[in-house]
Amino acid sequence: MKAKHGCHTKMAIIAAAVSLATATAVHAQVPLSAYTDGNGFINVQVLTCAQLANTYQEDADYLAAWYSGWYNGLAKKHFAHVARAKAGEHNVIVYCKTHPEVRVIDAIDVILKAEQ
Repeated sequence: MKAKHGCHTKMAIIAAAVSLATATAVHAQVPLSAYTDGNGFINVQVLTCAQLANTYQEDADYLAAWYSGWYNGLAKKHFAHVARAKAGEHNVIVYCKTHPEVRVIDAIDVILKAEQ
């Protein structure tokens, strides 16, 4: 059962990234393409909370879906739990508001470890 809860928690944290764009945006919003390399790829392992917050909501939604798929793929899980997602979302937003320089994956890691 713990493995399923861990997956749900990861999905919850990923969902938090979705609303981060509207909850913490301080600067003008920029398209997700602003963070791509010369080949059009985004290195999601270096994307910061501030960068995610400064993109458009639909771009943040896309990234949240990508992170969710990434973490679920690593865990070999395919579960979603909406209530847990909303709780995790709040936790990531709170953390990222005070740590805009932190990479999104590190923010997710901090929240996951705190919940264990």
